[in-house]
Amino acid sequence: MARTNRPHPWMMLLPALAILVVVGVVPLLIVFHYSFYDIFTLQSRSWVGTQWYQDLLTSDRFYDSLARSLGFSALALSIQFPLGICIALMIPRSGPVRTGTLVLLALPLVVPWNMIPIIWLSLIDADTGLIGQAITAVGWEFDYKFNAIHTWALIAVMDTWHWVGLVAILSYSGLASISPSHYQAAAIDQASRWQVFRWVELPAMRGVLLMAFLLRFMDSFMIYTEAFGINAGGPAAATSFLTLDLGEEMRGFDYGPASARSIVYFAMTACVVWVFLRGFSREESGR
Repeated sequence: MARTNRPHPWMMLLPALAILVVVGVVPLLIVFHYSFYDIFTLQSRSWVGTQWYQDLLTSDRFYDSLARSLGFSALALSIQFPLGICIALMIPRSGPVRTGTLVLLALPLVVPWNMIPIIWLSLIDADTGLIGQAITAVGWEFDYKFNAIHTWALIAVMDTWHWVGLVAILSYSGLASISPSHYQAAAIDQASRWQVFRWVELPAMRGVLLMAFLLRFMDSFMIYTEAFGINAGGPAAATSFLTLDLGEEMRGFDYGPASARSIVYFAMTACVVWVFLRGFSREESGR
């Protein structure tokens, strides 16, 4: 049999692997290297071993921030996924209303992150903002600066406004893949609306929802710009998430502790992704 001149499959992956090494692996190794030093400048640093890791992992503040980050992720996901799925179910399957709705849902996704807290602080301003004036009109004393519940509510609403469109659009893509014959079969069987959703629509959305879940968890777990822009972790550190602690060390030029903290955060995120992919692969193989 004559040998073909086709390149080995691994050769086709070399460009992507080279880019991954340059933009991902090399910076990570540099940060890992710096995490073992007390850095005054890049040319003046002293070896401290695992001191930064020990300080971080024995700090009560680290675990308090971790609990707040996990709590915020749970809150964001519990709001955005049911809401996004409901929006997707209400979008028409064709026509200009569908197009307009999808465009409106996508608009918040293209707003720069650093602009989002500015937009919402303007909206809730009691003198000039539409939401702020409405809150004042109903007599509700909304104080996001000194009331922790109000600060959490504002950040959750802001994050939902920013990202619920992603969940809705991905859910809609799953719904659009359902053949009309499936709905016809369900109608012949006199299936209820809940049964159609449970056995026809939810399985079609399952794949995209799992990916959306992973993306939203990682993003909400590492929320920084929105939380810092609203109240800089306050009041009384009630919204001081993991990333805000990291940002504080970076602004203080504590590059050694910040590097160790970055490595710990990366390890936590990688573990979550690994568990998610293992579960997803196991479920796919069992279908």
